[in-house]
Amino acid sequence: MISENLARIRATLPKGVTLVAVSKFHPAEMIAEAYRAGQRIFGESRENEFRQKVAELPSDIEWHFIGHLQSNKVKYIAPYVSLIHSIDTEKLLDEVEKQAIRFSEERIKRFGSDQIGVLLQLHVAQEETKSGFSPKELLELLENNRVAERWPHVRLRGLMGMASFVNDPEQWRKEFRTVVKCRQDLLNGPLLSQNITEEEFSVLSFGMSEDYPIAIEEGSNMVRIGTAIFGPRNY
Repeated sequence: MISENLARIRATLPKGVTLVAVSKFHPAEMIAEAYRAGQRIFGESRENEFRQKVAELPSDIEWHFIGHLQSNKVKYIAPYVSLIHSIDTEKLLDEVEKQAIRFSEERIKRFGSDQIGVLLQLHVAQEETKSGFSPKELLELLENNRVAERWPHVRLRGLMGMASFVNDPEQWRKEFRTVVKCRQDLLNGPLLSQNITEEEFSVLSFGMSEDYPIAIEEGSNMVRIGTAIFGPRNY
């Protein structure tokens, strides 16, 4: 079933769109089935579950951390994570920098670099419970700090967003467009002045099982799909 689901979803993804299989709350056996079907990028959201799966599953899996991340938990994922999607505070960026230095040797062995890739999370949804910067806050953050000086071991890869939990495609489109516009504003402003290029700051991570076709239409190049691959979560 998982392999069939993956094949069906892949057939809908244009070239250049990366699929992150959201494996959180699903057992390692299900991830192994997806791995056998050719999937290599998986997304987790709890550091203890994340570490357990890293130990159990093949070493060539590219692990993404996609859930809310507390600063005191960064140290548990820093040696293993390829990309953190959910950087939502300046404090968290500082902690990622600190832990990238701490686990520099481990990361160089695993990835060939001690930099940790991150996405800056933009709050675009109606729900206040969702985390993230406002576009204004992101512009100010990157206008007031030079990335290469303050966070030299952090690699800014792009933006992440989550649409409102509503069955309203037009609302989703509006929110996705906010993410795309914010990326362009950053590239035209503070990132341009820091020589961070469009190729470097290239990732737009938005779109999940329900809304990913619309997300792709609106410019997403990384979708996070769980239920449509693995079925309902086992909480």
